[in-house]
Amino acid sequence: MPGEPLAVHPLTYLRQSRGWGKAEFARLMQAHGQLLGIPLATNRTTVWKWEQGQEPDVDARRVLADLLRVPYEQVQTTAWPHWLPVWEVSGLSGPWNEAGTVEALADLVGSGRLDRRGFLTITGIALTGLAASWAEAPSAFVSALNGDRVTDTMVSTIEQRIGTLRTLDDQLGGVRLLEQARGDLSLIAGLLNAGRYTETISLRLYALAARVSHLTGWMAYDAGLRSAGQQYYVGALRSARTAGDDAFGAFVLAEMGVHVSEAGRTAERVELVSTAIENVPRTLSPYTQSFLYLHKAEALSRDGDHQRAGTALNRATSHWERHAEGEDPDWLEWFGEAQLKSTVGKVLLRAGQVERATSALVTSVNSAAPRDKAVRSARLAEARLAGNDLDGALDAANHGVALLEDRVSSVRALGRLKEFSARLDPHTSVPAVREFRERLKALPNAS
Repeated sequence: MPGEPLAVHPLTYLRQSRGWGKAEFARLMQAHGQLLGIPLATNRTTVWKWEQGQEPDVDARRVLADLLRVPYEQVQTTAWPHWLPVWEVSGLSGPWNEAGTVEALADLVGSGRLDRRGFLTITGIALTGLAASWAEAPSAFVSALNGDRVTDTMVSTIEQRIGTLRTLDDQLGGVRLLEQARGDLSLIAGLLNAGRYTETISLRLYALAARVSHLTGWMAYDAGLRSAGQQYYVGALRSARTAGDDAFGAFVLAEMGVHVSEAGRTAERVELVSTAIENVPRTLSPYTQSFLYLHKAEALSRDGDHQRAGTALNRATSHWERHAEGEDPDWLEWFGEAQLKSTVGKVLLRAGQVERATSALVTSVNSAAPRDKAVRSARLAEARLAGNDLDGALDAANHGVALLEDRVSSVRALGRLKEFSARLDPHTSVPAVREFRERLKALPNAS
């Protein structure tokens, strides 16, 4: 299924991780081909073409698979470039117990997960298998055998710190705060690995690990580091399961679906959010159910199933109307009318209901936090353009650019605005369009 272009091709990542330049890699391919009795004319330009999206021919695939020790059966059944051995992800195969969670967290904070891979590493069977494992895994707690005692005051201090970090993320975007979040996760992982604590403190620490791992993953995603973001989400899912917090685990699964659907794998997102909804506690509040059904509506909408998306949207709205103040969990404090209207607007826009979509998106942008205003301004601009309101579309888009110029740092927002800019090609003769594009181009990291 076609998706968005890869920011970094997996073959590029593989070459660079092994210290191979294009010319050296081409020579390796030729030499290995000779060993296999398969003559190749691979050169630097050939490698460049592969990394721009061209698929190697049958002989080159066979040689490359043997060079990288990938079973050829896997090459035959997996689309290029997804059989390349760059998709290993910490936390997918370990046991779903406390020891497995601690190991996954330690690997996350100790191995430099802030890579620059622009591709998703968890898709297909690995992704849906992860969801199934989460649904079936037991919760488990045991006390640490040595190390310092973790006190209630220490945990409370970290909880307050994370609350502040979440608020700053809404205001500034994840790019500027990512290292701070990683540091907090490292601290919590260290306490879990070496500290002494009661079962009550253990529960709070794993819940904190889940929150911070998710927040770090969200910030990485906002910064355009999709592979790293996914891996932090795996840490969050494991930590939530160990803490026995299935509601938060369902939330993380739904959020993971956003990553895969934006890479074009929309059916996988539907499956993820369906698994989440089917395995949440029966006591789940209407507030949280509204959030999950919104995700399902968005997933079905992206997958082109507008009728079922409308049904899920109605359920989300119904749950929202029944929610009571104060019932929302701390990790959903940011969820409100702005988020609800944003998804309503996206679903309606895809279904061709432009006027209703525009109205919902206006409400969403007006009531959103600064970073979300920047992201959603592009969607509002798209809706207005679909309604033949070019001036209104440019007004919304320029509002998003102004936020990126002044106070917000978000790769996601920049990407959305670039997507909108591409829709303006039929209007290149309009001076205001040229002015907007010049302003967009002048943004940091816009080129």
